[in-house]
Amino acid sequence: MKTGINTDKCLSFVSCELNPQPKQWLPHTQLRPAVTISRQTGSGAMAIAGELAAFLQAWDPAQCHWMVIDKNLVEIVLEEHKLPKEIAKFMPEDRVSAIQDAVEELLGLHPSSRTLLHQTSETIRHLAQLGNVILVGRASHIITRQMQNVFHVRLIAPLEKRVERVMAHRQLDRKTVQEFIRKEDLGRKRYLKDHFQADIDDNLQYDLVVNTARLPHQEVAHLIGAAVLHWAETL
Repeated sequence: MKTGINTDKCLSFVSCELNPQPKQWLPHTQLRPAVTISRQTGSGAMAIAGELAAFLQAWDPAQCHWMVIDKNLVEIVLEEHKLPKEIAKFMPEDRVSAIQDAVEELLGLHPSSRTLLHQTSETIRHLAQLGNVILVGRASHIITRQMQNVFHVRLIAPLEKRVERVMAHRQLDRKTVQEFIRKEDLGRKRYLKDHFQADIDDNLQYDLVVNTARLPHQEVAHLIGAAVLHWAETL
């Protein structure tokens, strides 16, 4: 399922925010819920996020469309902070060496990593405040951990299962996929450690941790959705 933002969904989302419907989600507050998803590479996060958005939307179709924010977050950050599109290539979800960052900043190629991180965090909080969003990665669970309307999920699976999934999806050999997964997971782990002094594998950071190895993506999404609905009623 394609989960990136398209023009129609963006227009619908903006229209809903400018003309909000009565909020039925949380009877004791005016906040709409949001969900963050932290994931191991190959755990099925994007497919599950798409199914989860559909599940939550079907539960209350009168509300604003649920949006999945993943790689398109960079585009939103650039637009919100009026940055040129060329900056996108300097915003990986990984560590950039201090020397490389300093040289590129001196050359005027981009603002400092600290500035870009601050702007990204600000945009993530804005999106979470709007609600009806599923934020995938980018330390969104750390950035929004003080926000009462955000539910945090971690998706995991055994390495062999993740290797099989990525091999099928990308049509690559086992050795290449194993190295790809190692680098992706290491990059995300370093991103949290370097910028937020947090361990991505600390399960106490999440409200729900799901092993996706033995369940179809749709069932995982429905499990998460049911948990979100129950949690929302307690706010």
